[in-house]
Amino acid sequence: MGNTIYQDADPPRPDSAQGGNVTDLGRRIDTAAYLSPHSDIVALMTLEHQTRMQNLITRVGYETRMALASQAALDEALKRPSGGANESTTRRINGAADALVDYMLFAGEAPRESRIAGTSNFAAEFEKVGPQDHRGRSLRQFDLSRRMFQYSCSYLIYSEAFDNLHEQARERIYRRLWEVLTGRDTSSAFMHLSAADRQAIFEILKDTKAGLPEYWKTGSPIKAF
Repeated sequence: MGNTIYQDADPPRPDSAQGGNVTDLGRRIDTAAYLSPHSDIVALMTLEHQTRMQNLITRVGYETRMALASQAALDEALKRPSGGANESTTRRINGAADALVDYMLFAGEAPRESRIAGTSNFAAEFEKVGPQDHRGRSLRQFDLSRRMFQYSCSYLIYSEAFDNLHEQARERIYRRLWEVLTGRDTSSAFMHLSAADRQAIFEILKDTKAGLPEYWKTGSPIKAF
């Protein structure tokens, strides 16, 4: 659809054959001003995921700051000692954090009907960035046949934005990830993750993600559920 041009104010239904898999836009626009002649579908899908993930990280940070600020203002108004987060504050933080975890683990990802292939070397270059675990596995490895990534957990868990989340929000995210990946949470939202998927993601994170809580290091995934 992005490669299709219409002149009429009321265009007909998009013709996917006309706009899809166009590898040379030179006959449609002047490509000389662009760094690359490609409109690589793998790169565009990765950008879409990264944008949504970054937005959810931002929302977690915003909701956490707002919840804690509201509680602090209420504590001051009622002249009561400020302590840990109350029930309302915790519920607000957890709600935003849980939505992030769902997206991180690709809950609700649309199934692929056929293999997707890019038109540039983007996929190969992207996978090289890592980090890799001791078995050479990485959250940046693509699948592109059944699903987008081979290991369905967002690589943006390594980002500076994620690491700078408030401690309470980050702890909730780690706890929920641990519950899902160890098989303690078998709810329908995560049924797309097999026992092998969960174990692999758990092991990759345990090997490559700095700052995991201690229970991640001493625990182990449940291999069957």
